[in-house]
Amino acid sequence: MRIAMVTDAWTPQRNGVVRVLSALAAGLEAMGHTIGVMEPSAFSSIPCPSYPEIPLVLFPGRKLAGMLDAFRPDAVHLATEGPLGWAGRAWCLRRGLPFTTAYHTKFPEYVQARTGVPLAWPYALMRRFHGKAAATLCPSPSVYRELQARGFPGAVEWSHGVDTATFRPRGKAFLDLPRPIFMYVGRVAVEKNLPAFLSLDLPGSRVVVGDGPARADLMKRFADCHFRIVNGDDELSQAFSAGDVFVFPSLTDTFGLVMLEALASGVPVAAFPVTGPLDVIGDAPVGVLSHDLKDAALRALHLSPEECRAHAARFSWRTVAEEFLGHIRPISR
Repeated sequence: MRIAMVTDAWTPQRNGVVRVLSALAAGLEAMGHTIGVMEPSAFSSIPCPSYPEIPLVLFPGRKLAGMLDAFRPDAVHLATEGPLGWAGRAWCLRRGLPFTTAYHTKFPEYVQARTGVPLAWPYALMRRFHGKAAATLCPSPSVYRELQARGFPGAVEWSHGVDTATFRPRGKAFLDLPRPIFMYVGRVAVEKNLPAFLSLDLPGSRVVVGDGPARADLMKRFADCHFRIVNGDDELSQAFSAGDVFVFPSLTDTFGLVMLEALASGVPVAAFPVTGPLDVIGDAPVGVLSHDLKDAALRALHLSPEECRAHAARFSWRTVAEEFLGHIRPISR
């Protein structure tokens, strides 16, 4: 099957959405499918306001239409709600073709956090984007229930996975800091709620691994914390493994793939009991979910690294690809 994947998030961006889409495309190709990824590098773009590492494609409609016409897809999946996603939606609607979408990111909450606009406004825009889709893939049961409650008619559940060969226990030597090491890995942005972690009075060291628009400000505000940047998956894997507890303070993630990568590395998780942590951790003895994040972090220190690793192994990228194939809608020629 020839599957067109239209996405505003792709390499060299480093985030959970890119990780999911890259693994999905690789998995589908390994199963014998042909994947055509239409992504920002093929178009003119400007840096996204307040998030310059993300390119904002300019007027992609005509060029994207030509690329899709030339590719002749058997199915179309619109992975993001950015300019490319909207242009792909228009191409499908003009031709009366089915398409699927995915809800990787809580854009309404992110927009509200950055601008203060009422939450109902961006949700109305999201309902319009996804409303014509044959299915809207939700990365967790919690997101599925939320979108159903907010009037998204095509919401379906879709699992996520982790590469347990890359992310595995590799010892603690990568970070030479006082222990225990409480760590966050991921984008450093306002929506990640990092001050809720960095302001905690914890023993040992608090470490942030990653880059993003809020990094410089947080480094000034929390000078007693440690900030690191790693290059490539090998260093990233070593960084995950070096932590003693992975602290995930976000209140707005749809899933939180980094939690699975931490668990696969044998590192337990401390988080708030919200969408994402509830789906990844649930009641498994591999993390502590509490509205008291300090208490959660301290209690997580006593959890079993072996159980963390075993829990992560349940999340397979093969299952992700198979579920994806079950949700897409083939085009009748």
